[in-house]
Amino acid sequence: MPDAFTAITVAPVGEDPLPFRGTDGKTHLAYDLQLTNATSQPATLTRFEVVDGADPTRVLASFSGDALVDTSCAYGDCNRLRDLPAGYVDSAEIPPQESRVIFVDFTLDAPGDVPPVLLHRLTGTGADSPAFGTATDIGYLTTPLAVSTRDVPVIAPPVRGDNWIALNGCCEPGFPHRSSVMSVNGKLNNSQRFAIDWKRVNAAGEFYSGDKTRNESYVDYGAEILAVADGTVSSVLDGLQANVPGTLPAQDPELASKLTVENVDGNHVVLDLGDGVYAMYAHMIAGSLTVKPGDTVTAGQVLGKLGNTGNANASHLHFQLMDGPSLLEADSLPYELTGFDYGGQVAPELIADADDNLTGKFLGGRLTPSEARESELPLNLAIVDFAE
Repeated sequence: MPDAFTAITVAPVGEDPLPFRGTDGKTHLAYDLQLTNATSQPATLTRFEVVDGADPTRVLASFSGDALVDTSCAYGDCNRLRDLPAGYVDSAEIPPQESRVIFVDFTLDAPGDVPPVLLHRLTGTGADSPAFGTATDIGYLTTPLAVSTRDVPVIAPPVRGDNWIALNGCCEPGFPHRSSVMSVNGKLNNSQRFAIDWKRVNAAGEFYSGDKTRNESYVDYGAEILAVADGTVSSVLDGLQANVPGTLPAQDPELASKLTVENVDGNHVVLDLGDGVYAMYAHMIAGSLTVKPGDTVTAGQVLGKLGNTGNANASHLHFQLMDGPSLLEADSLPYELTGFDYGGQVAPELIADADDNLTGKFLGGRLTPSEARESELPLNLAIVDFAE
């Protein structure tokens, strides 16, 4: 590409995107970009496209209008353009010398449809020369991004049994993990991009029965957490006491003051699976951890019990793969699970409209029978049955 003045610069947040297969049968790519208006004039983004680096006429994804900004939209294909680190904005204008982040994700029919290199086309208004002048129409291609050629990790399930819900999973914005960009160690990171909060319901579709303020009332509380592959224990944290269900510490001034980068994920285990892949299990019950740093583990080995510690408002297993041992600085890695049964989807409005204890029944979208699946990542709000 010839040199061109670019009012809005584009920089990746994290490593090269790695394609993976989701439970929708599609090949997914998901990554984040930092957009900076490096001029003294306001710049407005009206369209953002991902194109084939070898053939820019081949548009792989296009985001405009509500997909960029929609103040009335709570979840789905909307509000991809955010303030830093990930706050909502009310317009697609980027003020002078300010930055935004854009959450990019799209699907293709098959792995062979993914080009080796992606390019990004920006369309909008802004300064069109180093003299800055007045804002005018702009449009250009920029920021080649190589698609990762590493193998997608294929791992065993981290829990057993049926009726698990993949809360806060990949990939559309609106649920927490996809937009969990954080400034750590001098750079922007998203270690949770592909994380899942595994939470279980009973046969009636309820997350709890009885007193909703007691952890023991929740179906998944105390469930055994399993090693997803052979590996070595990199780090652990234990000793944090359980939260009261329904209260998220980050939203309580007194509790929030006690959160740190070390304890935000509660009692946890990080495994080194080799080849630059690490698995992190968070929010475990104090005293339930069965391993210590340096221990070797085998796939299926019990690591501890599912709890409600750290920044959590109810019991669940926060599970993620990442490319380093740091819970927050590492870059999130997608993965695929070995055999499981796919049981359909929970309607997103049921979760979005539920109270902080997730009161209600959530299996209305259950497939009967469920479908056997292999080497796929359960997408957001998938209903999943694992072997006992």
